[in-house]
Amino acid sequence: MEQSVFEHVGQQVDDTTHKATKAASAIADALEDSVSAARRAARDGAEVAKEFLYNTRRRLERHPFETVAVTLAAGIAAGAMIGWLMRRKRIQP
Repeated sequence: MEQSVFEHVGQQVDDTTHKATKAASAIADALEDSVSAARRAARDGAEVAKEFLYNTRRRLERHPFETVAVTLAAGIAAGAMIGWLMRRKRIQP
């Protein structure tokens, strides 16, 4: 009887060890997949940013006067907004 109990406990330990090893392997695989996905996303993001800068540079070279006009209008609008907010805060106590 003692031998059957020890055999049963030994089998349970073996099963538990096998399941723990299997779980650790699954976790390692999931972590590796996550790292791969993060690297891929970073690489794709860098490519998109590089392409955006290239397209912006080409547009600036093709339309220099339009670029200056839009920049001037944006600066005037931002200055007017800041001036309006400063004046509004000064009036209210």
